[in-house]
Amino acid sequence: MAVESCENRHARLRLDVDHTHLSPGGTVSRPTMMLLADTAVYAAILSTMGAVVLSVTTNLNINFLRKPEPHRSLFGESKLMKVGKRLIVGKVIIYSEHDQEPVAHATCKYSIPPEPISSQDRC
Repeated sequence: MAVESCENRHARLRLDVDHTHLSPGGTVSRPTMMLLADTAVYAAILSTMGAVVLSVTTNLNINFLRKPEPHRSLFGESKLMKVGKRLIVGKVIIYSEHDQEPVAHATCKYSIPPEPISSQDRC
């Protein structure tokens, strides 16, 4: 997987599909597309907030729209829709190389850990 672009609230990642990404039916596996979606949102988070070490995915919802062509690269284009103190919501559109129509659409939610309380702030 490679980052093609990454700027505030947006990221575009490329996944070069090979035989390890294919399901027994010869199509790109659904977990592969979920990985691309999750990673694309995380890249957008990093470009927006920097490293948030303990952030975790709390929800990933994906709609598989069309069957992508095997052995064509997949592109995940993410955009952060909400950046709060404790929750980030992003969306991802996944395209197959040389194809204008999306093959999947996903939304992801990330939980951001609270800032640690310093010993000076404690009672």
